[in-house]
Amino acid sequence: MQLYNNLSAKERAALIEKAGKDRLTISFYKYAKIKNTKIFRNHMFLAWNDLDVLGRIYIATEGINAQLSVPAENFELFKSHLDSISFLENVRLNIAIEHDNFAFLKLKVKVRPKIVADGLNDETFDVTNKGIHVNAEQFNELIEDPNTVLVDMRNHYESEIGHFKNAVTPDVDTFRESLDIIDEDLKDHKQDKNLVMYCTGGIRCEKASAYYKHKGFKNVFQLEGGIINYARDVKSKGLENKFIGKNFVFDERRSERISDDIIAKCHQCGQPADLHTNCANEACHLLFIQCDSCKEKMENCCSTACMEINRLPYEEQKALRKGQGNSNDIFKKGRADHLPYKKDLRNIFEKFPKTKVK
Repeated sequence: MQLYNNLSAKERAALIEKAGKDRLTISFYKYAKIKNTKIFRNHMFLAWNDLDVLGRIYIATEGINAQLSVPAENFELFKSHLDSISFLENVRLNIAIEHDNFAFLKLKVKVRPKIVADGLNDETFDVTNKGIHVNAEQFNELIEDPNTVLVDMRNHYESEIGHFKNAVTPDVDTFRESLDIIDEDLKDHKQDKNLVMYCTGGIRCEKASAYYKHKGFKNVFQLEGGIINYARDVKSKGLENKFIGKNFVFDERRSERISDDIIAKCHQCGQPADLHTNCANEACHLLFIQCDSCKEKMENCCSTACMEINRLPYEEQKALRKGQGNSNDIFKKGRADHLPYKKDLRNIFEKFPKTKVK
């Protein structure tokens, strides 16, 4: 009985190309009590492997967080399987705006301590006491209210290429970092301001809204389905789109374009650009923004040093990495000092003068 992926990304890509069938890119999450995560994990893998589902799925005692792709012809079977599980029946599916048959190349279903690394002790507050969910139309109205503070709950490399107009975009590397920063910066406005949050698909706001209510915020709201669902609603309902730029996504596509605006710049030359790439040097693998011109000039590398290493035969590169461990850049997102046009490292709540510039 196969319980784990046994094909390489290259082998899977060849099979997808040979099949020539359209695939749908989907994400969903659900907070629920799962007693035996290992059994549930194996059940999901077996069912989805038969449906040719590919993706990255995290399962924990607190629920499930899934980002995946499924052949369009198997979508109804996939949905029927979800509906057969009591807590996933009619779960909201965030279907991507832009599909890519190669968005995912493996099926990875993993058991984790949490479905999002939030660093919170869930025993210290009521995680079910969440903020008010608002749809795209309600969201648009709410963020026009001068009494509203709109906060992006994503990381700096996500908001750098796209965000809502007038949103506060904390300069953080991880979700857990933003929680205390926002609490501190808005501590004098817990009662008199609307705290409105958004993220990619809604999962980070789900936990954050309960946390902020626990911390004393009176009026807490979150965008239902996140940016993904908002973009679909705006298009289908003819609403004004208040998101500028691209929405960062965690698969091979790396982003979906929501508006024609390019608000970021190439980290190497400073020209307008909003396409993330990973440095071709496997010992570096730094994620950064690179324009087409620099991509060609730098051979998809972040520095001349990496370019020189990447030109070496693979076995020589492998020998250089032996015993060295991973470069810290593997875990950075556009933070490397050798990128002259990286994002300015500040966190400014412009509406609140008391906030410290970091």
